[in-house]
Amino acid sequence: MTPTIPELADKYLMHTAKRVPVTFVRGRGCLVYDDTGREYLDLVAGIAVNVLGHAHPEVAAAVASQAHALIHASNLYFTQPQVELAQRLVELSFPARVFFGNSGAEANETAIKIARKWGARNRKGAFQIITSIGSFHGRTMATIAAGGQPKYSDPFKPLPDGFVHVPFNDIEAIKAATNEQTVAVMLEPIMGEIGVIPSAPGYLEGVRRWCDEKGLLMILDEVQTGVGRTGRWFAHQHDGITPDVMTLAKGLGGGVPIGAVLAAPRADVLEPGDHGSTFGGNPLACAAALAVLHVVERDGLVGHAAEMGDLLDGALQDLGGQDVRGRGLMRAVQFAEPRAKPFQQACLEAGVLVNAVDDHTVRFVPPLIISPDQIEHAHSTMQGLPR
Repeated sequence: MTPTIPELADKYLMHTAKRVPVTFVRGRGCLVYDDTGREYLDLVAGIAVNVLGHAHPEVAAAVASQAHALIHASNLYFTQPQVELAQRLVELSFPARVFFGNSGAEANETAIKIARKWGARNRKGAFQIITSIGSFHGRTMATIAAGGQPKYSDPFKPLPDGFVHVPFNDIEAIKAATNEQTVAVMLEPIMGEIGVIPSAPGYLEGVRRWCDEKGLLMILDEVQTGVGRTGRWFAHQHDGITPDVMTLAKGLGGGVPIGAVLAAPRADVLEPGDHGSTFGGNPLACAAALAVLHVVERDGLVGHAAEMGDLLDGALQDLGGQDVRGRGLMRAVQFAEPRAKPFQQACLEAGVLVNAVDDHTVRFVPPLIISPDQIEHAHSTMQGLPR
C-alpha cells in the first residue's frame, strides 16, 4: 500500500510541529481543498500570511513573470523590484530605509542588531531591550530570548543576554525596568501568538513618549499586524505614533517568504558589512510583495478588513466565550473551559479552519478578501457545533 502524506511526513520530517490531520493540495480565494477534494473555508490564512487568499491571479502572474525574467541576483547588485518595494513601503508608513530578509524572525534579528549598534553609538554601549511577557518575535536564538515565553526558550538555554521582560500594557513596568543599559523597547502592537492581546488605549503613545524622554529606540514588531490586517496599513497607525524601527513579514508576500525592517533616520545605523541576507529582497519575493500591496490598495482591502472585522467580531460573540478581542481581521475568542482544541477539531470536521493557540483560545486571521457571506457561513457553521 502506498504510504500517505502524513505517514511519509512522520518518517522524513523533523517532528517540530503537531500538524492538523489534513493534507491540502490547492486553494482559491478563501477556500482550500484537501487531497480528497473536500472544501474548507480558511479563517487561518497560513497564520495571517495569505492576505489575498489562495492563488490570487495577480500574485501568481507577478511571480510567474518575474520567474521568467530574474529570480535571484544577490545583494551584490541592484534589482528594480527590491528598490520599488522599499520605496512603496516607505510611502505607506514613515520616512525610513529598508532591509529585506526572508521571515519575521530574520526581520526581528535585524531590529535587535540595529538596537545594539545604536546603543554603542548613542548610549555608551547600552544593549538591553525591554520586551513583553508572553510576546513572540521568532524562533532564532535571539528572538526566543526576546520573546517572553519560557516554553519556547527554556529548552535552548543558555540564551543570548540583553532582554528584560515586563507585563504587556503596563507603562509603569517599562519605566521601572529602564536603566543606563536600556537601549530600546520592543513590542507587538497586538500580541498575536499568545492569543490576540491588543495594546490598551494610550499604551503605545505612552511608550513613545517614554522612549523620547529617555533617548531609547521604539521597535514595533508588525510581522502579524502589518499590511492591512487590523484595518490600517500598520497597526501603530491607529494610535497616531511612529516607531523608530518596524518589522514586517507574513502578509507582505501574500504567501511568498519575505521579511522587511524599516529604520527611521535616527535608527538607520547599519553600514556595509554589518548585516546581510543572500536571499533577502530577491526579485521573486519583491515582485510578489509589490503585487500584494497593489491589490490591497486598489481594492480597498484595508478598509474592508476593518468592516469585515466588525462582522467577524459579532459572529464570535455568539460562540459562548468569556472574551472576544482583537482588531480588524485579527480576532480571538477565549473560552472559560479548555475547549479550544476540541472546537478547532469540530470546525475542521465541519469544513472551517480556525487556530487553537492554547487550550482556551482560538485565533481567527482570515484573508483580507473574505466576504460577508463567508463570515455568515462561518458563523452559522460554528453556531451549529456541539457546545
